[in-house]
Amino acid sequence: MSSQPPGSQTPSAPPQLPKLALDRLNRGQSGFFTSDLSVDEYLLIKAAGFHPRGLVVGSSIYHIGAQIGNFNQNQELGYLSQAMYEARFLAMSRMEAEADALGADGVAGVRLVFKAYEWGPGLAEFMAIGTAIKADSGSYRTPAGKPFTSDLNGQDFWKLIKAGHAPLGLVMGTCVYHVAHQGFRQALSQLGKNAEMPNYTQAIYEAREIAMDRMQYEAIQLQAEGVVGVRVEEVQYYWGSHVIEYFTVGTAVRRIDAEKPIPEPQLVLPVNT
Repeated sequence: MSSQPPGSQTPSAPPQLPKLALDRLNRGQSGFFTSDLSVDEYLLIKAAGFHPRGLVVGSSIYHIGAQIGNFNQNQELGYLSQAMYEARFLAMSRMEAEADALGADGVAGVRLVFKAYEWGPGLAEFMAIGTAIKADSGSYRTPAGKPFTSDLNGQDFWKLIKAGHAPLGLVMGTCVYHVAHQGFRQALSQLGKNAEMPNYTQAIYEAREIAMDRMQYEAIQLQAEGVVGVRVEEVQYYWGSHVIEYFTVGTAVRRIDAEKPIPEPQLVLPVNT
């Protein structure tokens, strides 16, 4: 991430895949595959020149520590930002490792899932899941030789390939931010008035910008042409009403065939009855 939170560390490398995962992947080497693609997506992936190799999953059950923000100060909680990023990174890396074990070019339709558990305070599972795919000809691996990742649906993936582009990777940015409390006198002075709340505006604006900047930085590091399908998600967990996470995610893309024309959009006209 760019503008790394204070005290942050480079995300640790994921451990080797469990034996059960390797056994499952090995059973799919003879042409049999599993997939979470819909029938339409499966057929569009095939039409784009790829075939599924198998459903790939990465998981990390992570203990998220505690960090308290100053009552009257807007500030990023860098310790929590780093935890949320690294947990997702571990899950993504294990999913990529499964795709690599299948000899896939990439993973399509990636979903990131978060689930809290009651085994203890701060425990949550971060999961990445998608369908590993391989091109019928050539290689669509990243310049670094890794499988690409993408959260595009089957139709968007087909359009991207047909237009001479290719996904590079799912890029993300996160920021856990403490929004300062409003002072009692300030609340009284605004009672019954229509007025912007500058403190809250600035806090939310800054948190969102930090997350978006980090996602953009990841894409630049991949030497991407840009990022498509960006989502900006705002989530509150169990840290309190004044602590919020902004999470941004999208698919970084590159152009690989400048000769291919970009398909004309097909307009669906209303039918007169």
